[in-house]
Amino acid sequence: MNHVIMYSSDTCGYCRLAKRLLAQRGVTAEEINVDLDPARRVEMMARTGRRSVPQIFIGERHIGGFDELAALERAGELALLL
Repeated sequence: MNHVIMYSSDTCGYCRLAKRLLAQRGVTAEEINVDLDPARRVEMMARTGRRSVPQIFIGERHIGGFDELAALERAGELALLL
């Protein structure tokens, strides 16, 4: 199983949805809360080119946010990546 990392925020509804979808697949993501550590937000933006959360990585692959994660699930590809 690939390691899942998710940059997130406590106030982000899409982060909660992403955690729920991953949990349905039996996966708990390592969460990096960008609210608590501004340097981690800078790190996230450097890695992804994006400012919004969640930003999800499966292994070394940047998936994107919740919309991209949900699209992978609908296409039947998420299980293969995990």
